[in-house]
Amino acid sequence: MRSVLTAATMLFAVVPAASAADLPTPVIAAENFYGEVATAVGGDRVKVENVIISEKTDPHDFEPPPSVARAVANSRIVIVNGAGYDHWMERLVDASDNKDRTVIDVASLIGAVEGDNPHLWYDPRTLPALADAVAGALASIDPEGAAGYESRRKDFVASLDQLNEKISETRDRYSGTPVTATEPVFGPMAAALGLDMRNEEFQRAVMNETEPSAREIAALENDLKNHKVKVLFYNSQVVDPLTEQALATARAAGVPVVGVTETMPPGKTYLDWMLGELDATARALAAPSS
Repeated sequence: MRSVLTAATMLFAVVPAASAADLPTPVIAAENFYGEVATAVGGDRVKVENVIISEKTDPHDFEPPPSVARAVANSRIVIVNGAGYDHWMERLVDASDNKDRTVIDVASLIGAVEGDNPHLWYDPRTLPALADAVAGALASIDPEGAAGYESRRKDFVASLDQLNEKISETRDRYSGTPVTATEPVFGPMAAALGLDMRNEEFQRAVMNETEPSAREIAALENDLKNHKVKVLFYNSQVVDPLTEQALATARAAGVPVVGVTETMPPGKTYLDWMLGELDATARALAAPSS
């Protein structure tokens, strides 16, 4: 059995309260940027384990080792992206019976479902919503720590003000600018910036590891060759022949390219990571047309 925190149930699942001997509360996050939120909110009253930590790991195809299954079985809080992104984590949850466990499905917190773009951490609504959910879940488990969780939640959300300001500044300057991508990794952030994202059918095919149609490939190449788009975004962690072809076409046409990633680069915080990609995006959008 498990308690699942969604936008509908909103945090108040009934779980047994922790005693001092139970602290720190064990938490496992499928992706390390979500684990960063749990650490920031929980402080020294949580012990957080992150599963996806390497930039060389493809979260779509990850095969968890037995140690991850054990950690999921023993954790009081499990954080999954949802929306079909990390089914392997959901299977581990379903495979272990832990009536005291709360599962936070990040997708449900912002109303995303399977079939939507699953790269939810690029949506600026996501981490504040997760911080709210983590604070509520921890307070249910550990009522004595509730005030601290709420204080740290506020501090974490406030730390994202710099990101929100950068998004607003970029949107004000470049909203409506047509752009394209080889995969929909940056899609939620592009939407927040008000960019006009083209060739989405091509992107979905690449993400789903299917061959884009000849029409979709031709449409992308036409947009690049004829400067119908200002920037090409690409997943710098997964470069296949189609991506290489798109990059070559963009560079030959003088269209700026911006590499984005699905996993948080080592040694960086979520804020560092997002600001770095936004800075690269702003430079590309400001570049003179060739």
